[in-house]
Amino acid sequence: MASRKKPIDSSSAEAPAGMGWGDVNAYLTDSMQRTFLFLDTLLDRGNDYLEHLEQGTPPLLKFAHEMVLDGHDLPQPCNYALLRLQPPPGLPVNPQARPVVVVDPRAGHGPGIGGFKFDSEVGMAMKAGHTVYFVTFRPEPEDGQTLTTVLESEALFLEEVIRRHPQCKAKPVVIGNCQAGWAMMTLDAVRPELFGPLMMVGAPASYWAGSSKLNPMRYSGATLGGTWLASLAADLGADRFDGAYLVENFEKLNPANTFWSKYYNLWSSVDTEAERFLEFERWWGGFFRMTGAEIESITENLFVGNKLARGELEIKGKQVNLRNITAPVVVFASWGDNITPPPQALNWIIDAWGDERAIAAAGRTIVYVLHESVGHLGIFVGGSVALKEHDQLVSSLDVIESLPPGLYEMKLDAKDARETRRWDELEPGDYTVHYEHRTMDDIRKLNPEGREEEAVFSTISQWSEINANLYKTWLRPWVRMVSSRESANTLMKLSPLRMQRQLFSDAHPAAAFIRQQAAQARTARAEVGEDHPLKQFERRMAQRITDELNVFRDQRDARTVRMTNQLFGPNGLGAWLPPREPDAEAAHRRALKELGEYRDAVLGSIADGGFAEAVCRIVIAGMVSVGAFERRSLRLARLLAQLPRMHASVSPQTNWVQLLKEQARIAAVAPVEALNALEQMLPDTATRERALAVSAAVMMIEPTLANPRSEIIEFLIGTLGVDPDKVIVLARKLTSAIGEHPEEIKTPAKRSRAATPGKAAAGKPAVEKTAGKGKVPAGKAPAPRTRKKA
Repeated sequence: MASRKKPIDSSSAEAPAGMGWGDVNAYLTDSMQRTFLFLDTLLDRGNDYLEHLEQGTPPLLKFAHEMVLDGHDLPQPCNYALLRLQPPPGLPVNPQARPVVVVDPRAGHGPGIGGFKFDSEVGMAMKAGHTVYFVTFRPEPEDGQTLTTVLESEALFLEEVIRRHPQCKAKPVVIGNCQAGWAMMTLDAVRPELFGPLMMVGAPASYWAGSSKLNPMRYSGATLGGTWLASLAADLGADRFDGAYLVENFEKLNPANTFWSKYYNLWSSVDTEAERFLEFERWWGGFFRMTGAEIESITENLFVGNKLARGELEIKGKQVNLRNITAPVVVFASWGDNITPPPQALNWIIDAWGDERAIAAAGRTIVYVLHESVGHLGIFVGGSVALKEHDQLVSSLDVIESLPPGLYEMKLDAKDARETRRWDELEPGDYTVHYEHRTMDDIRKLNPEGREEEAVFSTISQWSEINANLYKTWLRPWVRMVSSRESANTLMKLSPLRMQRQLFSDAHPAAAFIRQQAAQARTARAEVGEDHPLKQFERRMAQRITDELNVFRDQRDARTVRMTNQLFGPNGLGAWLPPREPDAEAAHRRALKELGEYRDAVLGSIADGGFAEAVCRIVIAGMVSVGAFERRSLRLARLLAQLPRMHASVSPQTNWVQLLKEQARIAAVAPVEALNALEQMLPDTATRERALAVSAAVMMIEPTLANPRSEIIEFLIGTLGVDPDKVIVLARKLTSAIGEHPEEIKTPAKRSRAATPGKAAAGKPAVEKTAGKGKVPAGKAPAPRTRKKA
């Protein structure tokens, strides 16, 4: 992401007083050598571009691959294809591991960013033993291709992946990068039976969301008058929209990087930066085309219309409802991403569900991860991101699918080498992970500017529809009449982004001279040190140019925002085209109605179930009280479930994950009643003690029940009228049975009596000791609280 405006020190470009210029000849020699090496690298870029075109613009994948299905051969042909990637030597595939399907964005560039290098999504999935498939596409679409055609082809791809892995009961994990994220989300809502967890990486789904100061890209629809220009461009292209237009828009976001920084960084450090520059430019310079129908669907329904989050997007006449997605959804976004900021990646949750309890009541799981700083491209290919977030996401799939339904933020904490955590072997690697409960208000707080400005975009959407209809009625016939495939190809070749690569290659008249001088520079390279006065002066000048370009960008963006609000706000076109009702309000109203209906249905059978159901209720209540689920806890629960003789009513076939999810749905709408029903579900003291012991073991709190994290167990010990010491002994036996040494667990101090609610000592949880007849008072169920680190 581009850095925001910084104060400019007017004296920063001047050499410090009293400092000499150093060896001027040495600096001039170094800078001249760098210049020829820089030009030599740009010639390589041009050659790479032309070579890539001659090869048919294949995907730039780090991994060998084989074709599985070609969309060209399908009944409804499209330019997509399914590849199976081959892992490098030393990374065997686990045949029992579910397959992973990576789908790259078709947003102007070619495919390959998801598997650009080993330290990527693909590499981390291979490292974990998964078979990895990759959905690629060719530079030219098939005639008549639409988004529906593509979605149907991708559904066939997933069917083929499932068919190839009959031994794996779990459905494939699908990773949708950027624009592929909303495409996979749409398909998941239409064909949920094909999907395991869906990971959306840097993927926008709420296009009106964002910040006026940090995310100005969404205002381009207003400055251009809506979607009609995209239609015009496709018509001039003879039903082909050039992806270079989209890339140009990306580059305009950060003129300092586009016109200066990336070239200065190459020139200043050409000895070490050339290879990285060429690797990235090889992908950045691949421009792919869409059909007119595709770009119109994208701009009208998504970029400007924002219909996916609102539930107004239609596929074959049927509305796409994101609430139909049944498998977990994982959203990975970054604060450093100015193309898909966190609100654009997450606000669909508010608009689709309205209330976090509705997510849990419907049995759905949504997890999001936020990075502090990485930019839009780094979120896919950043080495540090791959080794941390992508690695932990892939290695946590088993836990994510076992989570009780609800809304969570996944948090990663680096392990302290000096501290040994309990059950650390259940989290191999450098990070410990927990899932914190989140609410709709938590998502709203991600954008301090609020959502009021989205009303302006509702007006812009209506204005765009008017302009689009005028263009299609009065201008389109004339434009199509004068356009041909030959004229379209000529326009494509004249694209500035293509021209700068085509013209500066070995075909350039000066290429031979540049190559000769670059070869001499490498032979007699004479670098000056970073402390050379002129080198320091050079860096200050470069920073000043960057700052000036950033000032220009900030002023341009501020003008655009101001103009948009004036033109489309309540004193402008907003008075003529008033905004529609905010989707969040409609969703919240719907959620409250559905929650009430589900609560009424649940209350009649609130006490149904026995030991296993009661344990799940206690664990859920405990984790809600703590405010988070530990990854270790859920894996520990899996080990505990395998113990023989858990309870007479528990069979080896008991599906604990399913029970946990069912009880979470009940707790979402009737938390107090769910806890009060435990007395009926656990009829005798021994069963109650064992249920509390199992729950305490899962939550890793049995060593010291005075620990604040054990609040719910303390509370239920009182309400269920059991002996706390017996609960502790049972919990210790359970953990020792699955590998923890009893001597490592502290024996709790003997207590004379349980505390009374409202009179507990500071730092101690409140407990009410009863003779088995206690009830959780209405409104007194343990509430979620801020999580404390273990």
